Amino acid sequence: MTTLTVEKIGGTSMSALGEVIDNIILFERKGDQLYNRVFVVSAFWGVTDLLLENKKTGKPGVYHRVAKYQDFHRPLKDLVVQLKAINKRYASLGLDLAAADQFIENHVSQAQTYLENLANILASGYVSKEGILLAAREILASIGESHSAFNFANILQHKGINANLIDLGGFGDHRAYTIDQRIKHAFKNIDFEHTICIVTGYAKGTEGIMREFNRGYSEVTFSKIAEFLKPREAIIHKEYHLSTADPALVGIENCIPVGYTNYDIADQLADVGMEAIHPKASKPLEINGINLRIKNTFDPLHPGTLITREFISEHKRVEVITGTDKLLMIDVYDPLMVGNVGSDLQIMQLFYNHGVSYTFKATSANSISTVIWERDFNKKLISDLEDNFEKVTVEKVAMVCLLGSNMDQPGLLAKSANALTEMGINIKSTGAALRKVNMQFLVAREDFKTAIIALNKAMG
Repeated sequence: MTTLTVEKIGGTSMSALGEVIDNIILFERKGDQLYNRVFVVSAFWGVTDLLLENKKTGKPGVYHRVAKYQDFHRPLKDLVVQLKAINKRYASLGLDLAAADQFIENHVSQAQTYLENLANILASGYVSKEGILLAAREILASIGESHSAFNFANILQHKGINANLIDLGGFGDHRAYTIDQRIKHAFKNIDFEHTICIVTGYAKGTEGIMREFNRGYSEVTFSKIAEFLKPREAIIHKEYHLSTADPALVGIENCIPVGYTNYDIADQLADVGMEAIHPKASKPLEINGINLRIKNTFDPLHPGTLITREFISEHKRVEVITGTDKLLMIDVYDPLMVGNVGSDLQIMQLFYNHGVSYTFKATSANSISTVIWERDFNKKLISDLEDNFEKVTVEKVAMVCLLGSNMDQPGLLAKSANALTEMGINIKSTGAALRKVNMQFLVAREDFKTAIIALNKAMG
């Protein structure tokens, strides 16, 4: 059986490179034990925000200068200054500062040439704007991972570790590879037993990795590499444990690492925005029987949480309490619904037409309530619903969930409802599918934190 592992390091962890080296690369390893590992790295924290846009606030980055036909040369020069400042932070770890600075200068210069060509094509008016701007996002995104991967590999090399930099960004490589072909070509002659591979989280391909996954592309690269190499285990290193509840809400003393769960529960987590891994990145791992471990970069002694395809908890228990307060409930009422076949289909067709997915649905004789992410709110969707049904109501809500691979037990619903009631929380709606792996409660947004704490205490 192979001992190879494919591992991903997130941006927040990457920015703490000293701890990454001590807690992941070197921890309890020496000699040949250092090798047989592939590390897929994200850009340093905040860098992709500078290149594209701030993930949380939406503050525009370099990309938006290109998209709005504005001069992007000055922002690129400022970017180089900022990336060199990041380089200086790691000089004490052994980074060859001159080489790192030269690398980023060359890379950004080449990116600038590509962007100038794209801008000229855009200005001509002969081509689709969408495709050109997507290419610009890909070019810019690749800079972040190439920068962090170069620095990481360079530091390891100067520590006497045989580190192999694998840049899947494809700058200067004009072969029309798909992403899978590029990965296969990059790894075809690697001697894993005598090297650590440091791989960019961005991978260039003819299909465009950001077309479907946008900012989640590094997990897709990680997943595709694991699918190709068939490692003993896939590992994601985060700055926190996958815990039974959010420590920021319930207090670190009131939650513990999950320990074990399955891919179905990982999907349930992703459905409410608490991603252990993006569902479309997890599927190749699940289908190929590759176990996924979530580890805390800053707690190297802890084994983390192992996600497998087959795991079912031996004891009936709730594994995770989670949720989100960034939802909207759209209630569609019409007295003609009762006994009418197709009302739900008609509503869902309108959702489909506007590209809006939902996370929860409840029905009564004359109404159907559908819950969506607030970010997906679409005034035209509401207008279309109002054109077809008597009354449409939109309300801001929060959802709290109990998740578990084996939690179907008598009294769980009553116990949960009682815990919320005791805190004066009104339950707007509740639901659970037949498999009982996810019990959902809709509450007012202002009750979200209190509801998580109440349920966590009741299940403890």
